[in-house]
Amino acid sequence: MSTYDLIVIGAGPGGYVCAIRAAQLGLKVACVEGRETLGGTCLNVGCIPSKALLHASHLLHETHENFDKMGLTGAHVTVDWTKMQGYKAETVAGNTKGIEFLFKKNKIDWIKGWAEIEGPGKVKVGDTVHETKNIVIASGSEPASLKGVEVDNAGGVVVDSTGALALPQIPKSMVVIGAGVIGLELGSVYARLGAEVTVVEFLDIITPGMDGEVQKQFQKILTKQGLKFVLGAAVSGVTTGQDGAKVAYTLRKDDSEHVIEAETVLVATGRRPYVAGLGLDKVGVELTERGFVKVDGHWQTSVKGIYAIGDAVPGPMLAHKAEDEGMAVAEVIAGKHGHVNYDVIPGVIYTTPEVASVGLTEEAAKETGRKIKVGKFPFMGNARAKALFQAEGFVKMIADAETDRVLGCHIIGPGAGELIHEVCVAMEFGASAEDIALTCHAHPTCSEAVREAALACGDGAIHV
Repeated sequence: MSTYDLIVIGAGPGGYVCAIRAAQLGLKVACVEGRETLGGTCLNVGCIPSKALLHASHLLHETHENFDKMGLTGAHVTVDWTKMQGYKAETVAGNTKGIEFLFKKNKIDWIKGWAEIEGPGKVKVGDTVHETKNIVIASGSEPASLKGVEVDNAGGVVVDSTGALALPQIPKSMVVIGAGVIGLELGSVYARLGAEVTVVEFLDIITPGMDGEVQKQFQKILTKQGLKFVLGAAVSGVTTGQDGAKVAYTLRKDDSEHVIEAETVLVATGRRPYVAGLGLDKVGVELTERGFVKVDGHWQTSVKGIYAIGDAVPGPMLAHKAEDEGMAVAEVIAGKHGHVNYDVIPGVIYTTPEVASVGLTEEAAKETGRKIKVGKFPFMGNARAKALFQAEGFVKMIADAETDRVLGCHIIGPGAGELIHEVCVAMEFGASAEDIALTCHAHPTCSEAVREAALACGDGAIHV
């Protein structure tokens, strides 16, 4: 039996990145993972397979809606669901094998099985106890349950995000419970594949926490694409039958009760940390009221030598946030300075159009009490976006009125997930809106809209 400098529990984005970085820094590392493949939820049943389906469904939409406009006539594209599932599986497999290669390259031991922490420096997998100087919990998260609703992914009628990625066939109708990122991405996929999709949300808005103007525009665009929304609705239960399922809900504004029927119901009511079976209570690792692992400023738990990162700890449940924490905690364990700038973590919704944000919303910036200025630029004024048939959105930049420092940016439009990063870099360096405005941007590109929004924080945009 080997003694390690570090054992990482979980091989998702946070765990595998932590393991690789620690190995690069000269530590002897093992990673415990119970799945048959590396990569965690994100790679196997989350970010990556959903992006494959989003890409395929977007191209289908283009053939149906825009090909003829471009003079590409005669396209009669039909969907082969089995082949599309094969494309998704191939995409996932290529990436999981890539992580296996990186583990071998960096001499990281993959301990296959489920971990239980026996005490500081002791991790049990199966019948074997492995000794280590440090432990990092990177166990991720799982779909949150909803009272009165029983998920059965194998049955294919009431499913969570995992089941929704592998339905036996494309349903004619779908109810999505929850208007967050996961629900809207997967709802968008099936709407474009021909399903009649209704989104039922408890709150009166979609994508809670997002900039208010973006929320409104996003809902407007999705409605135009065929999604229906029932907001302010409390789901009380789901019953299944031979023809699908019935979703019962109560409208909060008048307490009226309603039922909606669909072939498939997707429960997308968020995620919760997955720490069951790790034996945390036995070793004295403290949890928050919501079940997250408590950590200090260096990701150390209440037990010395045991750290935690990613979805297991408080903060946005994002793969890239977990990766940043994974690298940072590896640096800390190796005796270096690990740092994560939580003020500059972008969030993206990969629908078409994409929605991306970083930093403060206008609402949150105003709540700080500081004076702000807002620069907006519509993609209708961007030549490239119009050529792509994606000119419905906008870029919105928030800056400090006194210092001109960029506080946040919100984009709904083509390639928003890529465009947001120039603002991330700017914010990381403490740049002003003027710094972005005075930086030459290639023409014609969608990124010019970011520059125009920065100009709008000053004397005004040019093309509006």
